[in-house]
Amino acid sequence: MSESSARHRGRVLIIAGSDSGGGAGIQADIKTVTALGGYAATAITALTAQDTLTVHAIHDVPADFVARQIKVVLQDIGADAIKTGMLHRADIIAAVADALEEYAPDVPLVVDPVMVAKGGARLLQPEAEAALRERLIPRAAVITPNLPEAEALADVKIADAAAMPAAAQALLALGPQAVLLKGGHLDGDHLVDLLVQRDGGSFRFEGTRLHSNATHGTGCTLASAIATGLALGQPLNFAVEEARRYVRHAIETAPGFGRGHGPLNHGWPLRRS
Repeated sequence: MSESSARHRGRVLIIAGSDSGGGAGIQADIKTVTALGGYAATAITALTAQDTLTVHAIHDVPADFVARQIKVVLQDIGADAIKTGMLHRADIIAAVADALEEYAPDVPLVVDPVMVAKGGARLLQPEAEAALRERLIPRAAVITPNLPEAEALADVKIADAAAMPAAAQALLALGPQAVLLKGGHLDGDHLVDLLVQRDGGSFRFEGTRLHSNATHGTGCTLASAIATGLALGQPLNFAVEEARRYVRHAIETAPGFGRGHGPLNHGWPLRRS
């Protein structure tokens, strides 16, 4: 690696919505990338009036302005990985896909298919699901759906951990290079996440459930941590393993803010012992 390329490793462009409560979305993404040693740039797709209880309102950003944010960042700063989160509308997805095809065709893309907020508010319009499936997922290096998102995207039912491999293969058939299927919505204290890659690689990550209300933004945080790992040159399976470790400790050391699903402790790697 040249001195120039080494100096610029770790750049992550995040394309997602803003969370006024700071626990999810762009705010969680920036904190995560920074805490893990990367550099975060952003293209904001929507503003939300949001707290730990629910999303109270959504103010959309025009699609052409989203594309403009992407263009100027990529043409000047560049990116070593790109992560998408809340995209909300079909025209936003089309604008993002077009911009990435033009300005970052070879940059690895992490797609977090954000559909519903922790409090239950819908963050992806129903008519936008097809656009996500057809325009962004096929070019992704990895997608990171939870089980309800996987069921919607692949039109499958995932009743238990035994059904996860077939569901992951159905998602892989949509075109991404890899699928990280998150099993946290299943019952029980034993958790399974499954990483399946197009080249045949498969990794099973297991753990125990943390009984905590500090789970706001876990999906955003995990996807951004994976994107940071990729931007720093890590292999995907290692990036996933490190991201899961980061999220777990962020839950364990959460600050306890809010009356609902509280935020994580994104800054824990930066704390002085």
